[in-house]
Amino acid sequence: MEGTRMAEGLTAEQAAEAQRHFEVLKKASEEDFWRIACLLASKPDDQLLGRTEFEVREHILRIGAKAIETAVNGRKKGGT
Repeated sequence: MEGTRMAEGLTAEQAAEAQRHFEVLKKASEEDFWRIACLLASKPDDQLLGRTEFEVREHILRIGAKAIETAVNGRKKGGT
């Protein structure tokens, strides 16, 4: 469902916080996703695994670090 997200098991307050995190992460990670897309587009089929796979994982780890940073910063500012 476009525009509707499942927030199963979350209170209304937690769902609102999740939405705030999502919006911040979406903007913060856009460049990482673009770089992943370009990396994958530049590789032939026989080079998708191995080194390319690890390069993609590095980008994903950066996105995960941004997620943790966003949560910590949000809570320091008086979020939850």
